[in-house]
Amino acid sequence: MTDNTFDVVVIGAGPVGENVADGAVQGGLTVAIVESELVGGECSYWACMPTKALLRDAAALRAVRSLPGANAAVTGTLDTAAVLARRDEFAAHWHDDGQVAWLDQAGISLFRGVGRISAPRTVEVRGADGATTVLDARHAVVIATGSSARLPEIPGLADAAPWTSREAAAAKAVPGRLAIVGGGVVGTEMATAFSALGARVTLIARDGLLPAMEPFASDQVAEGLKAEGVALHLRTQPERIHRDKDGTVHIALADGTTVDADEVLVATGRKPNTGDVGLENVGLTPGDWLHVDDSLRVNQFPQAVQSDGTPAGDGWLYAAGDVNHRALLTHQGKYQARALGATIVARANGTPVDLAPWGRHAATADDRAVSQVIFTDPEIASVGHTAATAATAGLRFRAVEYDLGSVAGAALHADGYASRAGMVVDEDRKVLVGFTAVGPDVAELLHAATIAITAEVPIGRLWHAVPAYPTISEIWLRLLETYGRGD
Repeated sequence: MTDNTFDVVVIGAGPVGENVADGAVQGGLTVAIVESELVGGECSYWACMPTKALLRDAAALRAVRSLPGANAAVTGTLDTAAVLARRDEFAAHWHDDGQVAWLDQAGISLFRGVGRISAPRTVEVRGADGATTVLDARHAVVIATGSSARLPEIPGLADAAPWTSREAAAAKAVPGRLAIVGGGVVGTEMATAFSALGARVTLIARDGLLPAMEPFASDQVAEGLKAEGVALHLRTQPERIHRDKDGTVHIALADGTTVDADEVLVATGRKPNTGDVGLENVGLTPGDWLHVDDSLRVNQFPQAVQSDGTPAGDGWLYAAGDVNHRALLTHQGKYQARALGATIVARANGTPVDLAPWGRHAATADDRAVSQVIFTDPEIASVGHTAATAATAGLRFRAVEYDLGSVAGAALHADGYASRAGMVVDEDRKVLVGFTAVGPDVAELLHAATIAITAEVPIGRLWHAVPAYPTISEIWLRLLETYGRGD
């Protein structure tokens, strides 16, 4: 009889689950991982990798066209078939053989099927053939099932066969007309990608474009989209949607406008993939986000006692990645996973867990230094606070901005380099707590800001970090000059 007892059982083999499992195995524990779809998860097949592959060719072409000499060598337009083929390669043609081979090499046992918690420390895996395998965990069960697109309740939407981010990322052809509902990251990135590939794109955004970003950044993205021919309908929303017999989608907006399209992409938010993981069997509510403590241990258990007399939540259940709603970004989920793998190993071995801010087992960056790049045209790079979130957090802060396009390195980088950057400084501690830049290739500025925030480098010390000339990084000097010495 096969012994299906492991130290750790992870439900979800996306990048978060893989990193938790790898950390636990590296610490000497045995690990089983359960996956109902493709090993590698959303990022590998329907998000980060394929979407950035869709965007990259157009970004490279824009870069060439911003330089007169290079532009003279451009004689054609984007080859859409080649763009889609390269996207397919980065999505591994939606096969997970390479990821499965990595699990095997790492010593992680894979169980394919739907994993559901049936009792404390017990996970039942229902395979495609209907057979059930029972896995028992000595120390921990980790839910790392991610999130999926949330469809709003718009009359007619469900019958209109809408795209979500998955269908957009895996599209086999470019529609002539694409309507996008939602002005967040997915909506703006897909508007950028599909307009560059030849679609006539209409973007509908009830709350405006990228409302979580600094206004100077979101405003510039709006101008960039309009320059590419994207029709923007802001501060309004669909009241009803209908797809007629010839396939045309008709979208009636609250402002009285009607938008017609061949496909409609809905990008209005995410929901946790916790509806079918057996939460009800341990006193939790299926479909809820999972709230966690500083060690990523689920902390919303009721005070019920199990049949063996132990509390339902006695420390065995953890949640990492999107499902805990701390920071819905792949790299932040992987960051959580690395901390969690080490935490589980420490607790299994009876060694101390360091949950102090920036400690070995703490995911402090989830609160203070979440970094993000939005691959629009122009792209946005941000980390930490915006002025709005700093105010909400009650910080005494000062925000300064500077025209990034006037920096020598930026002017050399591309003709007409229109961009801006800003930073937020905690006035009580005199440290950087936020940074945002918008413009071509500003992603390469981001990690310097992330290091400054996580290391809590005093503003006075940042003056000694001299940017090389002439590079775009000279923006740091200009921001510091705008701010002052801070003495």
